[in-house]
Amino acid sequence: MTSELTALTLAALVQVAQFMLFAGQANSDLTINYTLSPRDTPPAKPMSKITARLGRALNNHFEALVLFTIAVVVVILGQKSSPVTVTCGWVYLAARILYVPAYAFGWQPWRSLIWTVGLIATTVMLVAALL
Repeated sequence: MTSELTALTLAALVQVAQFMLFAGQANSDLTINYTLSPRDTPPAKPMSKITARLGRALNNHFEALVLFTIAVVVVILGQKSSPVTVTCGWVYLAARILYVPAYAFGWQPWRSLIWTVGLIATTVMLVAALL
């Protein structure tokens, strides 16, 4: 497996870990009875600030993972793998791992800077695939 595909696989596992972390927190905040329900009514109490942030970080990674997946696919199928694309894959992965605590704990301006690093890594991969 190429390094870019390995980074993509690990990024997907980060997504799974994020989901599990968020779900555990949501079950704790909202109660398991509510989270197992069809949620036709609002919860009796809101999620904690950290749980809500974990949910937003999870959704953000779903969005970012789409672009990163496209970047990896075009690099691999276009046979454009290079030290640049490999480095970008690992930078993206590191950024997404750091993004979770940065968002959960409200690290300003680091959360936005970390997000930007991940986007730049993905963009560089896409451009490298065209060259």
